[in-house]
Amino acid sequence: MEGRLSLARRVEAFESCRHELVALSYRMLGDLGRAEDMVQEAWLRWQGHEGDVESSRAFLVTVVTRLCLNELGSARARREEARPDRLPEPVDLDDGGIARVERVEQVSMAFLVALQRLTPAERAVLLLHEVFDFGHQEIAELVGNTAAACRKLLERARRSLATERRMQAASQEEHRRLLAAFLQAASGGDVQGIVRLLAEDAVMVTDGGSEGRRFAGQRNLSQPLRNAVRIAAFVVATTRRTASALRVEERQLNAQPAAVFWNGDQPFAALLLAVADGKVQRVYFHADLRRLGHLGRPVDA
Repeated sequence: MEGRLSLARRVEAFESCRHELVALSYRMLGDLGRAEDMVQEAWLRWQGHEGDVESSRAFLVTVVTRLCLNELGSARARREEARPDRLPEPVDLDDGGIARVERVEQVSMAFLVALQRLTPAERAVLLLHEVFDFGHQEIAELVGNTAAACRKLLERARRSLATERRMQAASQEEHRRLLAAFLQAASGGDVQGIVRLLAEDAVMVTDGGSEGRRFAGQRNLSQPLRNAVRIAAFVVATTRRTASALRVEERQLNAQPAAVFWNGDQPFAALLLAVADGKVQRVYFHADLRRLGHLGRPVDA
């Protein structure tokens, strides 16, 4: 029991777990700006809390989780999450202030996309149990359910994530090699080269925002594109129309090698891959200009 804390102790306790709270909220919402808003609101509630607390960290994690669940229950969030082309916001972890998160595989794009397919309650149960070591009874009280129901939610979430977790085993070197080969084949118009890099049942998702994007006569996909041959044809056709206007840089986004495309000094899009068994399993092309603000700074050409 920590009891009632002074303001100085509250500030110290909050700052000591701020990065965990932002990372939790980011994984729940898939948007760093909204995540930071949730953590700021948690700070205001922490400041105004007058009772005793057993654990500052547990109190703050509980507040942030409840705020995220409320946010995900809003009509706007439900509309956004219903979009089949919606991707979590890509983030340079250093720029986003969550580089200290211990399990970096749990901020990979593949993991975050899989989290979005879970219900908000499943997300909360999974993260609280696997990241913060909350017990089933603690989680049950937080999400307003029974411990038995929370166990079922956790089992269902783990089953849903099984495929994506396989995509977290590839080394940084293998990931970087496949990314470089993918970019080279795309820039060279090598359809068969891209096909060889992709798993036969690969999936490509392009997110141009709720209103879509159009550039050089090419519009983003409004639905996920499946099959290696179709993806390769789309990538080559798109690259032919846009490559001359853009500059590409290899970056580290969501703790994995990625590519950022720049239109002058402004971010145009981010390309992230999910890799397993020596093949590219998923291609994520994020082109929502409103949600590309945490890519870090461009490197001089």
